[in-house]
Amino acid sequence: MPPSLPPSRRGFLFLALLLSACLAAPGAGGAGGDGAAMQALRRELAPPGWGPGADHCAWRGVTCAVGGGGAVTAIDLPRRGLRGDFSAAGALPALARLDLSANSLRGGVPAALGALARLEFLDLSMNALTGAVPAALAGASGLRFLNLSNNALSGAIPDELRGLRELQELQVSGNNLTGVLPGWLAGLPGLRVLSAYENSLSGPIPPGLGLSSELQVLNLHSNALEGGIPSSLFQLGNLQVLILTLNRLNGTIPDTIGRCRGLSNVRIGDNRLSGAIPASIGDATSLTYFEANTNDLSGGIPTQFARCANLTLLNLAYNRLAGEVPDVLGELRNLQELIVSGNGLGGEFPKSILRCRNLSKLDLSYNSFHGDLPEDICNGPRMQFLFLDHNEFSGGIPRGIGGCTRLLALQLGSNNLGGQIPAEIGKVKSLQIALNLSFNHFVGTLPRELGRLDKLVTLDLSSNEISGQIPGDMRGMLSLIEVNLSNNRLSGSIPAFGPFQKSAASSFSGNAKLCGDPLDVDCGPIYGSNYGMDHRKISYRVALAVVGSCVLIFSLVSLVVALFMWRERQEKEVEAKKAEAGEVVVAAPQVVASTVFIESLQQAIDFQSCVKATYKDANELGNGTFSTTYKAVMPSGMVVCVKKLKSIDRAVIHHQTKMIRELERLAHINHKNLVRPIGYVIYDDCALLLHHHMPNGTLLQLLHNDCNTDGEKQKPDWPRLLSIAVDVAEGLAFLHQVATIHLDISSGNVYLDSHYNALLGEVEISKLLDPSKGTASISAVAGSFGYIPPEYAYTMQVTVPGNVYSYGVVLLEILTSKLPVEEEFGEGMDLVKWVHTAPARGETPEQIMDPQLSTVSFAWRRQMLAVLKVAMLCTERAPAKRPRMKKVVEMLQEAKNS
Repeated sequence: MPPSLPPSRRGFLFLALLLSACLAAPGAGGAGGDGAAMQALRRELAPPGWGPGADHCAWRGVTCAVGGGGAVTAIDLPRRGLRGDFSAAGALPALARLDLSANSLRGGVPAALGALARLEFLDLSMNALTGAVPAALAGASGLRFLNLSNNALSGAIPDELRGLRELQELQVSGNNLTGVLPGWLAGLPGLRVLSAYENSLSGPIPPGLGLSSELQVLNLHSNALEGGIPSSLFQLGNLQVLILTLNRLNGTIPDTIGRCRGLSNVRIGDNRLSGAIPASIGDATSLTYFEANTNDLSGGIPTQFARCANLTLLNLAYNRLAGEVPDVLGELRNLQELIVSGNGLGGEFPKSILRCRNLSKLDLSYNSFHGDLPEDICNGPRMQFLFLDHNEFSGGIPRGIGGCTRLLALQLGSNNLGGQIPAEIGKVKSLQIALNLSFNHFVGTLPRELGRLDKLVTLDLSSNEISGQIPGDMRGMLSLIEVNLSNNRLSGSIPAFGPFQKSAASSFSGNAKLCGDPLDVDCGPIYGSNYGMDHRKISYRVALAVVGSCVLIFSLVSLVVALFMWRERQEKEVEAKKAEAGEVVVAAPQVVASTVFIESLQQAIDFQSCVKATYKDANELGNGTFSTTYKAVMPSGMVVCVKKLKSIDRAVIHHQTKMIRELERLAHINHKNLVRPIGYVIYDDCALLLHHHMPNGTLLQLLHNDCNTDGEKQKPDWPRLLSIAVDVAEGLAFLHQVATIHLDISSGNVYLDSHYNALLGEVEISKLLDPSKGTASISAVAGSFGYIPPEYAYTMQVTVPGNVYSYGVVLLEILTSKLPVEEEFGEGMDLVKWVHTAPARGETPEQIMDPQLSTVSFAWRRQMLAVLKVAMLCTERAPAKRPRMKKVVEMLQEAKNS
């Protein structure tokens, strides 16, 4: 039934369906009527695999009762891109299961579903449904599982649903629901899961909730709930997950929490809770995550946490906790993150915590810790984030800092540390995000070893007493973006180094004897007579190097041109001879090596057909930075995607063993969002990589109204685009997890399979092309035009933050439906600058986003605004401010559920 019909017409059609069901087979449980209802569903939803056959029991996703004469008992059609009206499902009296999740359904939840007395499972989540939750659903009294999450439903949860006495799981998260959580929820005897997060619910959590049921999961985060946490939640000891973050809850944490021995996840941060953390928390021995940050908790950190042997994360930041970090927490062998920043904690550095060998993040910042730092400060082999800033630590930086082999960020600013910065800090090659030693009392010269930190993005040594010259070795800090050496006693000239000269003058101010760019201070004789001599020596050497390089390049170019002309002349002579003889023959190339990694495909793929496909321009599907892609049809009928590498000096061909080993390894990477090679062909001086054919082309084609690889026009909707964005983020996050940096993230390298699942391509290029060995140009490694992060302009080194930036451009491309570089942006302006400067132009976020998407529904606009925030973070100019892809995935999932 079309949703545009008036209610009276829709009601008439529904009654007609019921009547036809009764007349068709009055003694067969409505089987004949099921056929009519199924035909109506097929006309409205048009699911793939439905029809044209008359036997609806043979349709995809349909289950019929055995011997039931065609009575439908289940319809499972998740993620099929369905639209239209599905109220005809209400005329299937035997229906026990209906799953239409993750589609594009609009309109309201059909009240007709309330007529299904046998319905036990109803999942309509992740659609675009609007209106209120229909009270008529109470008629489906057998419902055990009801999921309406991630739609745009509004209004209150109707009291009529109290009749669903069999309900075990109720999920209504990610809607616009208002009102209070109804008290009758506490009376449902079988309720195990209650999820209503990210709504606008207010009032208290129903008192008595959990007393008459086996409640295991309660997730109510991101609402406006008030009052206390009911002790009844823990009374029976069944609760396993409690998530109440971002509400307005007050009162204390109930002492009964310790009764839940299976409690694994407690997240109650960003509320107004007060009082002490109860000692009974130690009885919840299965506890894995405990987050109570940003409350008003007081007292000390309970020693009883040490009894929670599985504890992985303990976040107590920004409360009013006092005392010391208990020594017994060092017994938590599984602890990965300890975050106690922003409290009133004191005492010496908690050395016992270093016994936690899995610890990756230690945040003691903004407290009153004092004394010396321990020599074995990174005793744990996995320490990545060490935040000790804004305390009262004294003494020096221990030389043991060189043992922090995995450290990504070190924050020691605003303490009372002194002495010289140890040279051992140059051994921490992993430092990437930040090194902050500002506002301390460091003296002496800067260690030359700082230049070894070639991955570091942010360096802040300001407001100390460091003297001497800035060592030229700091030019080795190739990834440096932000630098602050202000307010010290440095002297001499600032070394000629891109990140230094591109910094603001304030980054070097407060050093009376410092000169050169970016300071407006000329380096004259006062800064030492050796300066001019050294400068002349350097200039002389540079001149010699330039002249020598020019001679070498000229010679090489001349040789290449000569060889090219000779080869061209030879080819023309051969063609002339063939023309005289009347021949039109394309010689088959000599295949040097080839294989198919997947055994079941070995007979289906013909290598000569793959090679010949690259000879015809008509087969070309795309032309990227590193390869040209072709469509190849095998004699078996199978369609294969053939990628011809653009290797400049063909070094890949001459290192076949390494290439084959890398391809075989990548072929076995098991991730659903990465394109995996299925084989390769090497012939003459060319390398071909074989992949599964992607019938829906690339994201680039989908976004910009192009045709897919089969010549069909497409018009994407927002849910599909958001799912694609999440897919790409998950694939990229996995790559970073396995220490692989992608060389060319762009919408043209995002491929779409038959179900529009997104797969990130060109993954193998990251392993096969190495610019340091001549297999790719440095400029090519930087990526596709418009997606290249600003820091690559002078570092010429691909990084994880650089990947995040490129992904952010893809997000902006999705949100705006604009290319990364367009004339309408103006000269010197790309998509990122155009978006970031919108406020200065007086434009709102709604004016930036594609109106064909953002004006469809409030839910779409809200999700797009959330994704826009993620894209803005990803495209921050300073790499240190960009989130990691794992966090990006989390933020996108939150946006998707909003």
